[in-house]
Amino acid sequence: MTGGTGSAEQPSPADATATQGGAELRASRTRRLKSLTILAVIVWSALVFLSWSQPWFTLHAQGRAGDTVSVTVQGAVAAPALSALALAGLALSAALAIAGRFIRIVLGVLELVLGVSITFSAVAALADPVGAGQSAITTATGVAGTSSISQIATAAGAELWPFLAIVAGVLMALTGILIVLSIARWPESGRKYQPVTYAAADGRTSGDPADLVLSDEERVPNGALSTDAEALDATTPDDTTDADDTTPRDRGVHRDVDTARTQAVDSWDSLTRGQDPTD
Repeated sequence: MTGGTGSAEQPSPADATATQGGAELRASRTRRLKSLTILAVIVWSALVFLSWSQPWFTLHAQGRAGDTVSVTVQGAVAAPALSALALAGLALSAALAIAGRFIRIVLGVLELVLGVSITFSAVAALADPVGAGQSAITTATGVAGTSSISQIATAAGAELWPFLAIVAGVLMALTGILIVLSIARWPESGRKYQPVTYAAADGRTSGDPADLVLSDEERVPNGALSTDAEALDATTPDDTTDADDTTPRDRGVHRDVDTARTQAVDSWDSLTRGQDPTD
């Protein structure tokens, strides 16, 4: 009866292995989620930057000589803000790699704002291609002014690139929402600053270098040097013994304690100067 109960309380090696495997699987999934999310932010930002660098519209404008001029409007002219928004997305992906939980929420909201801004810029350019290409028409024809350009220019067609910018902007907004909603599933980033641990040549480790300088005989349980009175209490039961009546053994204890204290102070001074006291 007793043996059966004991075996039921202790997990079997198979259960322990399954538990460890499940923890490793969850950790792998969280790392994969983080990596894929950061990769998605980079890809969407790169697509926005690519579409910004390509031609968006072709406009027909009437020149001063009465001829018709075809004007190609680049994305940099139709939606100049896309380059800055795409670069901000790339910088945000780098910040996501090292951000903590609270900062990830902020970055997720920023990613959402970037996506909405990109989508709005591209949709506004598609809704009014003539207005978006005013500077290009002025360069080609010499005509300036919104009303004058609207009278001589017409839109001939749009390329694929502004639609790609819209899709990338929507995906960036959705990725920002995903970052905020999946915050609890991301692995925690490692801390940059960890407590300093000192190691001695014999393998001992401690956060206090004095622990590694003093031997066990030179220390008391609270970690401090034993005083003269403590040493005398350990060797003479009578607390009223006069200093002149100390035995040679008592005087030897005094010298050992003083020597240990002096060595500890010297070793600490060496450490503060960056020198190894064991040399």
